Amino acid sequence: MTTRRAVVAIALVATSTWGAPGSRTAAEVEHLLAYLSASSCHFQRNGEWHDAATAARHLREKYEVMLRRDLITTAESFIERAASRSSMSGQPYLVRCAPAASVPSGNWFGAELRRHRQPPPR
Repeated sequence: MTTRRAVVAIALVATSTWGAPGSRTAAEVEHLLAYLSASSCHFQRNGEWHDAATAARHLREKYEVMLRRDLITTAESFIERAASRSSMSGQPYLVRCAPAASVPSGNWFGAELRRHRQPPPR
């Protein structure tokens, strides 16, 4: 392999390994945001409760900022870095879907991600 081809090959591998998340990650994050937005749940951040659509918009903005900083590489890193706690206060986010008690949002999103990844029943 020539030196030029080797450099191009390394660049292609590097860009597919680092940087923007792959299409599966993007699709999973989009699913999680849509799942929240379509829910009748409420989302607590920094001590205040918000409706699901407002919370989803906020998390989408955080996601986009973190993407630009290369901080999101998997759906799990989205949950951990963007959807579990406030970047400003460090307080954990909560989700409350009546009549159930509130739960940490990281647990709520994690459970939905696991359900989403399950193969469809035969």
